[in-house]
This record gives sequence, structure tokens and C-alpha cells, in this order.
Amino acid sequence: MDDQNKNLVLTTVLSFLVILGWFVAGPKLFPQWFPDPAALEIAADQPLVAPQATTAPAAPVTSTEPLPEAPRLTIDTPMLTGSISLLGGRLDDLSLKTFKDTLEKDSANVRLLSPVGQTTPYYAVFGWAPGAGLTADDVPGAKSEWKLASGSTLSVGQPVSLTWQNSKGMTFVRSISVDANFMFTVSDRVENNGTSAASLYSYGIIARHGLPQLQNIYVVHEGLVRRTDGSLEEIKYKKVAGLPQVDAESAQAEVKQASTDGWIGFTDHYWMTTLIPEQGKPYTSVVKYVAGADIYQAEVREPLVTLAPGEATETSTQLFAGAKVWQTIGEYENDPGVVAQLFGAKIDPARPQIKGFIDSIDWGWFYFLTKPIFQVLHLLHALIGNMGLAIIGLTFFLKLLVLPLAYKSYVSMARMKELQPEIEALKERVGEDKQKLQKEMMQLYKEKKVNPAAGCLPILIQIPIFFSLYKVIFVTLELRQAPFFGWLKDLSAPDTSSIFNLFGALPWDAPLHGTLLATIFIGALPILLGISMWLQQKLNPAPADPVQQQIFAWMPWVFMFMLGGFASGLVVYWITNNTITFTQQYLIMRSHGHKPDIFGNIKSGFKKKQAVAEK
Repeated sequence: MDDQNKNLVLTTVLSFLVILGWFVAGPKLFPQWFPDPAALEIAADQPLVAPQATTAPAAPVTSTEPLPEAPRLTIDTPMLTGSISLLGGRLDDLSLKTFKDTLEKDSANVRLLSPVGQTTPYYAVFGWAPGAGLTADDVPGAKSEWKLASGSTLSVGQPVSLTWQNSKGMTFVRSISVDANFMFTVSDRVENNGTSAASLYSYGIIARHGLPQLQNIYVVHEGLVRRTDGSLEEIKYKKVAGLPQVDAESAQAEVKQASTDGWIGFTDHYWMTTLIPEQGKPYTSVVKYVAGADIYQAEVREPLVTLAPGEATETSTQLFAGAKVWQTIGEYENDPGVVAQLFGAKIDPARPQIKGFIDSIDWGWFYFLTKPIFQVLHLLHALIGNMGLAIIGLTFFLKLLVLPLAYKSYVSMARMKELQPEIEALKERVGEDKQKLQKEMMQLYKEKKVNPAAGCLPILIQIPIFFSLYKVIFVTLELRQAPFFGWLKDLSAPDTSSIFNLFGALPWDAPLHGTLLATIFIGALPILLGISMWLQQKLNPAPADPVQQQIFAWMPWVFMFMLGGFASGLVVYWITNNTITFTQQYLIMRSHGHKPDIFGNIKSGFKKKQAVAEK
């Protein structure tokens, strides 16, 4: 490359460094400049109103008051374990059988839901709210004790049935079932055997007492997530706590009317609890924060119904409570994904569809890249069985995908090398006339059909791919605690090895991730990354400009420390990408009669450093 082309490359790389630094450090340094993009979907002109379909009061607000002891029903499925309290029929005790808190052998299962009285209560409760002709005592609510009618243990294919009666001749029957994954179905039926008409509506509430332990990673959404008639929202907890007061709700709230489809709930990094009303029917979606009790709530309310004597009504609500496994969530949406459809997977018209449910996974702004990239990674993992090798396979796939464009870029760079003697002769001929030099060089490029900016294209291509893979590795559950080889037990976490203890040879622990020592004493993978970038540079001689020389010389080692704290899966991708790029460039340069003098360029770099030191 000539100096002009090196300037273009340098500008591109420096821009990437600035974008990367801003992307990683910006949200922490300037949080006010990084609003939650999905939360901005809450239109300013959308009124905050109480449900229009009912004259009944809002669903009762949950509280932090201690609850009386009540009988419990055991939950036992291949994926879940826990219990249901007959007080309110609430699901408030749930753990995930196949997911552990840590990689330690004695680690406990991930605890998703906890009852009131625990450190962080988090639960789902279902009930009925009274309308005309009824009072709060006439309907089963959060503190009503149900009676067991049938069943003893809730498991796959074995539902339980609960009953509750009031003094006005009304009978309430609740059936709870669960599938082999993470979906509960709560069906409520009410029969009016009394002598007068009664109005009421059913509701479901997910309540979370206080803030959970947040990871505070900008690329990971933690908070409320909901879809309302095709519109997706992601609202962080601080945004929920900042909602305006709505008197009809007795809380800070935001109420939306839905007519066709949707769902609402809370999402953590890898886990989610979501209410799904019957799709295709109207309902009310409510986000609520009870400041006095510090409770965050997500609610679904069905329309008000009026039952004459002898009439009955039934409603059904699903509750997803579990891990955000892409394939499982895709099955609930009845969407196998673009990549799977290319291999013949079909949408099952007989299967119920929860529209947009796959978007409960936070794919980010570059969803059009992150979704297919993850689907290819998922497919490769299924074929290979090792996530680290799947990432390497994905890198080869992505490089193959952009090979035609990259090939043209590398050929252009090689041809720029061939033009170097003519460019030098041109410089001598025009002397100090820079304007004429520029004109003559552009004419030369045109005649030889060379694009001086083409060498930047491989770098430009890598930027969106890098950020998309960065998002995939941080967000998707499939990489959590996914091992590679040797000491790399979790590809979603940084490399645990460290120079500090000579990669485990010395009898003391490596520094904790996130500390200054961990930033300085990096692991083996970041070092390999730095070496791969440095070798890639040595395919070409150092630029003539001393400033550019210094910047290019330091760049691999700056990247080495910058990416040292990144997920090891991302560093594996970057090392593989550098290795493939090095091989491609070397072979293309050889095919154009130019043999890269790698060792000569390395020696030249050391000589220049020695000369500078002697001065």
C-alpha cells in the first residue's frame, strides 16, 4: 500500500477503536447519553389510562406483608422443580433443574421464583377482580386459599385442579398444567349458580420485590419486556420506576390496550418470566411500580364479563418461567428461524403461535445480523458438539461468505504493490506539486483499474460482524458455561488464565475479572490475539511516516489488552479471523508474484526500534 492507502486503513482502524471504546465504556461514563432504545418506543402522546373495557377497579396491588402458611403442591418436570402455594394459587417456588449457578460441582440449581419472606420475592399470581354486583371478598384473589380438587404433583401430563366458592353461589375452578419445558397453562372457569348477575374479570400478575442483582452490561437488557399488537418494548427497571403516577392503578403505571396479540414479563440475562394471554383476543397490558413497597409488576387483564344466573365463562393464560433457550422459544413462536427453514424446517400450521416471542431474546439494533449469525452458530454446535469449535466454524463460514469482496480487496492491495515503482517515479517527476500529484495518481489508478480504498473493505466488513457476534456471545444462553478445551470452561466469560501466575504454574490464584490486575496480567487467548494481529501486519513493510509506524506498531498490543476482558468466545473468533485473513492475504500476494518478506519486515521493525533507542 502507498501512504494514501495506509492513511485510509489507519483512519478506518482508529475509527473502529473509537467506536469500540465508545460502545464498551460510553454507557458507564455517560449513561445519560445512552437511553434504552426500546424504551423510547413508549409514545409521548399515548395517554396513560385505566382499562376502558371495565368499570371495575384495577387488579389488587401485591404487598410485602407476611403471608400465612398454606398447603403446597409439588412441581416436578424434566426441567423444573418447586411448588405452588394454595394461597392465591401462586407460583412462587421454582428452580431450573438443568442450570447451575456456577461451574462448581456442588453448585445449586438456578432459583427463578421465590415466595414472600425470602430475600428477593418473585412470583406469579392469578385471580379475579370484582365488578358490579360483587365485592373483593366475593372473588378469589392473591390471598384466597384454594382447595385441591384433583391431582397431587404438577408434572408433564398430570395437571392439578383447584376450587374456590363464594357466598353468592359462584364456583371458581382453576386447572394448572405444565409442558416438558418452561410453559405453564392456567385455566380459570367461573360458574354463576346464584340468583343475580355478577360482573368480573380475570388477571395475571408477575411481581418482583425490589431490584434483582443486575449485571449492568449495556448490550444485555434486564427489566421489563413486552409485545403489544406487534410493537416490542424493552424497559429497564429505572424507567419503570420513573413512570408517572396513575390514580386508577394506585401506583406509577403505564397501561396499554391490546386487540390481537402480545405478552409481558420480566427478563434477566438468561432467564425470563412472561405472561401470555390468549392470542387473537383483546386484553389490557399493565406495567406498574408500587413505590411504597418497592414492587415491580407486569399484569395481563382480560375484558370484563357479566354472568347472568346459570351462565359460566372460562379464560386461559400461559406463563413462561424458565431459561431463554432459543430453540424452545422458537417452538413456542412456531418459527424455526431463517437458517433452519433453508434446511427444510417448516412452520406447523396446527401449532399455536405466540407472535414475536423469539424477540424476548435481546437481539439488539443489529438483529438482522445477530439472528442469522446465532442460527448458524446453533446449527454448527449441533453438528460439532463443541461451542468453541462451532465459533471457529462460524468464522470460516463468515469469511467464505464475504470471500468474493475480500478477494477483490486483497487483489487491489496486491496491484497497488505492483504500481509502487510507477508511483515513486511519478512523485519524482511532479516534485512538490501535490495537486498535480493527486491528479496524476488518480489517473494512474483509473488506467490500471485499481481502487486505492479497496484495502479498507475487509476491515469495514469486520466491524458489523464483530459487534453482532459480540452481542450473540453476551446475550444467548447457549454460550453460558459452554466449554472449549483445557482451562476454557465458559466461553461467555473472559479467559481465566493469567500471566500473574504463569498460566497456573505458580501456586496462587489469577486476579479477579474486572480488577486492574486482571487488565494488566491478561490470559493466553488475548496474547495469541495480539501475536496474530502483529503477524498480519508483517505481511507488508512498515509505512514510511514515523507517526504511522508508531501507531501501527502499538495497535496489536493495544487490542490485546482491550479485548483481554472480553468473552473468550469472542477472542477465539478474532484469533481465527486473523489467522484466516493472514493466510488469504499471503496466498493472494504470492499469486500476483509478490512474496511477502515476513521475517525481513520483522527484522526491519526491530532495527528501527534499536536505531530510535540509540538516538
